[in-house]
Amino acid sequence: MAKIIVLIVGLFLILFITWWFFGKQNVKAETAELGTDKQSINIEVKGGYSPEKIVLKKGVPATLNFKRLDSSNCLDHVIFSDFGINQELPKGKVEQVKIDTSKPGEYEWECSMNMFHGKVIVK
Repeated sequence: MAKIIVLIVGLFLILFITWWFFGKQNVKAETAELGTDKQSINIEVKGGYSPEKIVLKKGVPATLNFKRLDSSNCLDHVIFSDFGINQELPKGKVEQVKIDTSKPGEYEWECSMNMFHGKVIVK
């Protein structure tokens, strides 16, 4: 009986971990604040990115303000491979990342260990 319980719990944990890392998560997209000739949004880095999906207006210069509150080494950099950006995020400081909004599309970012992700949508 104990072997069956251990087997069921083990299978449940495998399914949960698979869903957590590979399942499609529905995340609400947040739109950047538009100024007269620029747009920006603040992103908190604490156990991931919040918000992790951002909508930007095409053709308006954009700045993402990352503030890292997490001491994890994984989150000490943010990488935008589509833009060639690998920005260090010192703990407790706001780091600005400028995004090219000249082309519409979806552009992903990740932490240095590729465990946490985010997405920029340029419309």
